[in-house]
Amino acid sequence: MSGLDERFHEYFAALDRSGQVDRCYLCRRTSADVKLFLGFSEDGVPARAAEYGIEDVTLAEGDIMSYRGIRPVCAVCQLNVDTITALGEHEVLTRLLLEMERERDELWPRG
Repeated sequence: MSGLDERFHEYFAALDRSGQVDRCYLCRRTSADVKLFLGFSEDGVPARAAEYGIEDVTLAEGDIMSYRGIRPVCAVCQLNVDTITALGEHEVLTRLLLEMERERDELWPRG
């Protein structure tokens, strides 16, 4: 199977796992949203290339969304998790997720 065929199958398998939703599971950004967040247009060219003198830079399609896990995840969320892990804050993140799940009413102001 060629690399392109493999990516094609990964994409559609991920869509099946996510209920046909092509968005990051965590932040809900689409591929186009992620590109825009990173400063690129939908075709992968920097949005303000001339202004910054980076006309030769392009963003490859596969660099912004992973479809290999149990749900699609974008590059922005992966970088956030990488940073949290590098800072040794994985346990804090786990505790925060539990707080958000179990103590939601205590986290938000009333009123």
